[in-house]
Amino acid sequence: MTHDLVSTLRPLLSAEASAEAYASGTDPGDLEQAVWLRLLERLDSDGPPVDPQGWLRRTVRSEVRRSRRTTRLERPYETEPTDHGAPGPEQLALAAARRRTLRDAVRRLPGRCPRLMEALLSPKDLTYREIAGELGMSQGSLGPERSRCLGCLRRLLTPEVAARGGRG
Repeated sequence: MTHDLVSTLRPLLSAEASAEAYASGTDPGDLEQAVWLRLLERLDSDGPPVDPQGWLRRTVRSEVRRSRRTTRLERPYETEPTDHGAPGPEQLALAAARRRTLRDAVRRLPGRCPRLMEALLSPKDLTYREIAGELGMSQGSLGPERSRCLGCLRRLLTPEVAARGGRG
């Protein structure tokens, strides 16, 4: 029943939507989708319309009026709402994933490297003197140790970076 109704109404809806849409500044495809939605809502509540063609014409015109009203009342933003300088959810998720990957790689480093790298990555922004005191190392050995640890970290992360870069 519904399939027959849709098959019967499809050409009429396409013609009506094309005729009405351009005059109102609405996209014909959007108008068709809105009318199909109204038909589905009607089928759920009242069943099929008694006069499907008449119902379709009235509904197309009703949706065009609704579209005009919406266009008249809505004003576009000067900028996108998310363009306020702060990173969006996608950027935040990607940054969190990068931090997790880095922290996981730091934990796999040999010897004193995990503790040293954690101290260097600390949000406390520790000085070399503070890091040396915390790790029980001389301040002069931090530079060479850091360099060795960064080399190990680079080797650990190279497969991660190479695997990600190969996509898409």
